[in-house]
Amino acid sequence: MSNISEETSPIQTTFNIQEIHKLLPHRFPFALVDRILDYVPGKKVVGLKNVTYNEPFFPGHIPGHPLMPGVLIIEAMAQVGGIILTQMPGFEGKFFAFAGIDQVKFRRPVIPGDQLIMTVELLTIKRQRIAKMKGEGTVDNQRVVQGEMLFSLID
Repeated sequence: MSNISEETSPIQTTFNIQEIHKLLPHRFPFALVDRILDYVPGKKVVGLKNVTYNEPFFPGHIPGHPLMPGVLIIEAMAQVGGIILTQMPGFEGKFFAFAGIDQVKFRRPVIPGDQLIMTVELLTIKRQRIAKMKGEGTVDNQRVVQGEMLFSLID
């Protein structure tokens, strides 16, 4: 009788910054995910962005009242979603570009000192080329953003 744990490797459910960099091509100043807190293969991923005053966009985005730009909040959420796609069978080493957004709503600003927690769920994959996801970002358990995102496989 064989032991099943010897035959299958455990599924990785968290990723540190070095592991994220192996999966996503983004680098400073556009690497916007610091940690993956939870990963359910092919379904959902939860990522973390520590927002600090040292971000390169803060000096010019509302001087005296720094706000993380909405487009970068959405980009961070898309990068979290990219983790799902890079881990799916047949997609290893492939890149899905951010291709569109729909029904995005911003609920409150993201400022220095916040921890942005982003939860992204895979909705569909069509023709092995187009993926649709829904995402939500929270700070201190309060929703700051929600919306749907499209991704397109780049050959």
